[in-house]
Amino acid sequence: MIRLVEPPRLVWPTAEVRTSYLVGEQAGCLLEGRPTEWLEAASDDFAGFVAARRGVRPRWGVPSTIFWYVSGEYYLGTLVVRHELTAELAEVGGHIGYHVVPPWRRQGHATRMLTAGLAECRRLGLDRVLLTCDVDNEPSRRAILANGGVPDGRKRGEDRFWIVSGDPA
Repeated sequence: MIRLVEPPRLVWPTAEVRTSYLVGEQAGCLLEGRPTEWLEAASDDFAGFVAARRGVRPRWGVPSTIFWYVSGEYYLGTLVVRHELTAELAEVGGHIGYHVVPPWRRQGHATRMLTAGLAECRRLGLDRVLLTCDVDNEPSRRAILANGGVPDGRKRGEDRFWIVSGDPA
């Protein structure tokens, strides 16, 4: 196992983690049976791929910000903050989506990444955020609950949780 020298942190997508991003995302796709073709375009023009993901951009019909969770040259995962909800996202998807790539799973990174994502939500003025996860995604459920997630039933095969992200004072 690789030891991280720097504490992981959320950053805007960066070309500095090119190799570990491509390797980690490919491993995730192969492990989960998802297509990998999109990685070819990312590999061919990684600087352009990164530029298209930086800043606040419309995604899923709402302003969104993509963050990468990195430690030095290592890419550990992605976290997306959706600044508002559409009717669709209010059922499935929520305000925050995230994943950790296989080499870094089962080490507490999702919980810490979500904690950092909630701080970003506070900066955006989102006092209460919705997260959803597949009913069989126990690691995600644990990360959500560890961050104060309150269950709010199930819709369309996903469990729903609300987290108060605002300052408790």
